[in-house]
Amino acid sequence: MACNHTHAANSYPALNSSAGPKWIKNLTKDRLGTFNGGHYNDVNLGSVLFTHRLDGPESVKLKVWSATGLTKPTFEEAMQQKFRTAKKGDSFGPSCTNHWWKVTVTIPTYWEQYERVQFEFDPGCEAMIYSVDGTPLQGITGGYGGDRRVEYIIPPEARAEGTHEFVIESSCNGMFGVPWNGDTIQPPDMNRFFSLASADLVVPNMPAWGLLWDFQTLRELVDTLPGNTPLQNKALSVANEIMNVFTKGDLSSIDRARKLAEEVFGEGWEEKGASIYDEGAEKSNIWGIGRCHIDTAWLWPYRVTQQKVARSWATQVDLMERYPEHRFSCSSAQQYKWLENLYPPLFEKVKDKILDGRFQPVGGSWVENDSNMPSGEALVRQFLFGQRYFETRFGKRCDTAWLPDSFGLTGAYPQLIRGAGMKYFFTQKLSWNNINVFPHSTFNWVGIDGTQVLCHMTPVDTYTAQASVGDVNKGLTNHKNLESSDAALLVFGNGDGGGGPLAKMLENLRRIRAVTNTHRELPPVSMGHSVDEFFETIEEDTKAGSTLPNWHGELYLEFHRGTYTSHGSIKKGNRHSEILLRDVEQITTLASLLKHTRKSYIYPKAKIDESWEKVLLNQFHDVLPGSSIGMVYDDAEVLYGEIKKDGEALLEEAFSVLFPNSVPLTSSTRSKSLAGSSRIVAYNTTFFPRWDIIKVPLAKAGSALKAQILQASDDGKEGYAIMHCPAAGPGELKHPSNALHAHLKPVSVYTNGSDHFVLRNASVQLTISKGRISSLVDVKLNRELIPEGQTGGLIIFQDRPNYWDAWDVEVHHLETAEPLAFTNVSVVSQGPLRAAVRAEVRYGQSTISVTISLDATTATVKDNSRSLFNFDAVVDWHQRHEFLKFELPLNIHSDNATYETQFGYVQRPTHKNTTWDIAKFEVCGHKYADLSEFGYGVAILSESKYGFSCQGNNLRISLLRSATAPDAEQDQGEHHFSWAVMPHEGHFLESDVPIAGYLYNSPLRVRCLPSGAPDVVPSLKQPFSVEGARNVFLETVKRGEYDSFDAVANLDDKGSSTTVVLRLYEAFGGHAQAKLVISSHIPVLKAFTTNLLEDEDEDLYVLRPTEESDTSGTVLSLSFRGFEVKTVKLVLGTLPSNPSHKKVSKRSSWVTVDQAQLLSL
Repeated sequence: MACNHTHAANSYPALNSSAGPKWIKNLTKDRLGTFNGGHYNDVNLGSVLFTHRLDGPESVKLKVWSATGLTKPTFEEAMQQKFRTAKKGDSFGPSCTNHWWKVTVTIPTYWEQYERVQFEFDPGCEAMIYSVDGTPLQGITGGYGGDRRVEYIIPPEARAEGTHEFVIESSCNGMFGVPWNGDTIQPPDMNRFFSLASADLVVPNMPAWGLLWDFQTLRELVDTLPGNTPLQNKALSVANEIMNVFTKGDLSSIDRARKLAEEVFGEGWEEKGASIYDEGAEKSNIWGIGRCHIDTAWLWPYRVTQQKVARSWATQVDLMERYPEHRFSCSSAQQYKWLENLYPPLFEKVKDKILDGRFQPVGGSWVENDSNMPSGEALVRQFLFGQRYFETRFGKRCDTAWLPDSFGLTGAYPQLIRGAGMKYFFTQKLSWNNINVFPHSTFNWVGIDGTQVLCHMTPVDTYTAQASVGDVNKGLTNHKNLESSDAALLVFGNGDGGGGPLAKMLENLRRIRAVTNTHRELPPVSMGHSVDEFFETIEEDTKAGSTLPNWHGELYLEFHRGTYTSHGSIKKGNRHSEILLRDVEQITTLASLLKHTRKSYIYPKAKIDESWEKVLLNQFHDVLPGSSIGMVYDDAEVLYGEIKKDGEALLEEAFSVLFPNSVPLTSSTRSKSLAGSSRIVAYNTTFFPRWDIIKVPLAKAGSALKAQILQASDDGKEGYAIMHCPAAGPGELKHPSNALHAHLKPVSVYTNGSDHFVLRNASVQLTISKGRISSLVDVKLNRELIPEGQTGGLIIFQDRPNYWDAWDVEVHHLETAEPLAFTNVSVVSQGPLRAAVRAEVRYGQSTISVTISLDATTATVKDNSRSLFNFDAVVDWHQRHEFLKFELPLNIHSDNATYETQFGYVQRPTHKNTTWDIAKFEVCGHKYADLSEFGYGVAILSESKYGFSCQGNNLRISLLRSATAPDAEQDQGEHHFSWAVMPHEGHFLESDVPIAGYLYNSPLRVRCLPSGAPDVVPSLKQPFSVEGARNVFLETVKRGEYDSFDAVANLDDKGSSTTVVLRLYEAFGGHAQAKLVISSHIPVLKAFTTNLLEDEDEDLYVLRPTEESDTSGTVLSLSFRGFEVKTVKLVLGTLPSNPSHKKVSKRSSWVTVDQAQLLSL
């Protein structure tokens, strides 16, 4: 049978005489780098990116005014100044100065034919473009880095008019400050000048720019995808052909080249615009969200950040108008408040975008704070102030907590995040670990109390992604638990110094999506959604997290461990400010409930909030850690000074209500206040009874006061007396008596006159021999606590991290230990109340003076509590790259040491079994670090230090570092700080260490009652107490967040709300059933548990006192799980008449007044 084949006209030829199109792939890849810029910029694509460029005075008129010094005038202030003529090429500066430009451009009529006209302004630094009425329009980033944005699109209406006027503010700092030698973290060069590189009116060739973005995406595909995939080879082939097709002199070649790109992106992809995301895969692996990480301070001070916020956010509002899919998330209520106060028109624009869902607040906190060192209550306030701001300004709280750049995360956070109304958490800093790789991307983070949050650490490993093909691909290829979740958040946009997403990033993502609509070698990326939607999808896909892995406890960052110690004065300012505001809130709350006969007192809520905002601001994750430039710390120290001044003034005002006519007892108290029958009293702001030794100036002290002095200083100017205070109440000096002496443990000091000193009482004994602590003895047990042949004391290490100077201390520093010996030891106090020796250490250019003292009181009132040894240091510090610590080798064996963390403690290894154990060679603790075994332990207490370590049996506290970058003078100068050594019988869990740490950090508020002042002490009793659970601590007493503070509290006014809020927590990690007892003179109508935002949760049964009851106060029963934080809201008001409730013993009242003297809030 015949076979008939029909052949096409262009059939496969029989003969072939060509060489063939075979390529050398690596050379073709290398060729792609020559298509734009570089050596061939005169003939490649870079040569046709602009059609026209004008910079002459007939087209561009510039006038400039330079602000004085480092001042930052407002737009209105600047416009009132006298401007001078300026031109392109002018130099301006120095660093951190601000310059204002008035710009007038004249646009040629024939330019109306072009798609776009731009003004290109490149000052080499940051700038902001304003309309002539002062509305910020967009930011400018000069220079030629990847964050460059120098174009301002002239509005169409201005092009039609032919002229356009606008204003520019330029600031002489780069996106990352002005480092003196180009290395980002180096100290700033404060004498840098900048040149105006361009001030040009230009017509961009938009098809050429489109081709540039096409080509960039193709090249990223080539560089990212494996070499054996069809898409990678196709992208390379098309990119190569584009280079063949393009000809500089033939603009039509651009259109042909772009048509070639459609072979990869899909035909007609560009016309689809944002709807490109509606095609392709129904479910996307990668969720794109625009982000602009602006460090609230770092290599620039707060005032520069305020400008960065306005520039960056104005840019994003502008981009949203051109890219409907663009969604932008931003945290930090402080930055929103700055915008609201300093740039009101822009704030309104941002608010509009928030309300339509495109500009998305996240985080719920005041700033992106450090989470290692702030107290638990401070972390609560970060959320309380943040969420309150977002709710009052935008009508919505945040659902997702957001700390991408904080240097490790406390295990207390999951509970606090949930308590602040959020259940999702985003972070990524642990990708910086320098020893171990964190094993999860999406997981349930379970805190120390068992509370969980849904956590995502983006596998893209950055919060400043450039929206590249590599970023998108990494979101899947680097995902560590694809078995349970295959979604990743792509957080893109220039950051740290601000800027945010650029148009080229949004263009790139559209092209990447177009590629994935027809190819499967890349994961699809979606846009137009929120961070909250991302987490909601994960929650649903993982069956409410049940298929996700869990991580228990802290998220310890194996990096930046030196930040627990850098800039010691800032650590001290933070701790002391937190304690001060705790006391202020408690005392002012009590004062606000009392109507004094001479004046009315209103709870100073606004002033307290103002101080809290300053504390929270300084807790930003580059400020409190000590990793910012010196200018930042100049500002921070000012804020701490204001907090101290204002806080002490608030206390003084409140004490004038509680202790009329009293004055604070200080070394400078006027002698007449101590004369005659004056009395010394103190208020204990902790909820633990205590015995303290206080100093009293003896000059012109009355005989009655002198009779209470049990020890005088050698010069006779000061005396020592015993103060006993009940929990949360006033105390008085104790008169000498046999009963008092039986309670005390008189101290003494012995010396051989040269190099051997012994401090001792019936509880403990410490020996200094040949300049080192050679012995620490528990006298009651006759137990030596320092191993034979070992000594304790100060020790110094070389401190030369591999790069991040102020941030890091590396494990190899431990190999360079040099013990320091005390010299010139002398006895400065003989006892019997306080014995002390003073010692010196001279090392290098530094001088260290340490006073070591032992008191006749014990650390707490707990049975068998031991006395503690206090170390008061005055250091004149001038070392560089050296690390000062105090160490104590102990005759105690344990695999773990215990460190206080927020609302609890964390245990960390003392051994090096694994690399995870080794990594924790320097850790963060708060008021104590403890090494215990069965039956015994020793703690180091701290009043302002956060760095600790325990290697084997050697417990250490970190005292001072001396980095030189980014602050060249970090920690140089004089320091005053203290620590204490506290032996204790029993394991840590049986001990009083947490209470001792609390007391050590809580100074008594000592007052002098002059002769004739009313005796209010017997009537002032503790307002609140916790009974039945020694492991439950009452942390905070404050007025309710949503009360009215316009007038004196009036409990009889049923139309007003009067509330008191108490915060308690379980401190030892176990369950508890506690009774919260409220003084009967605080009339509780109702009580609730609430979340941290004070939203009412559960009604509490209020048990009021009766004649038959065994308590004279109102009682609330509370149950706790280990480390649980519980917030209780008391609603106050006049109680209904009830005969069974009329008689209440006034002995139990915290203040003897009748009901009419108590007023509602």
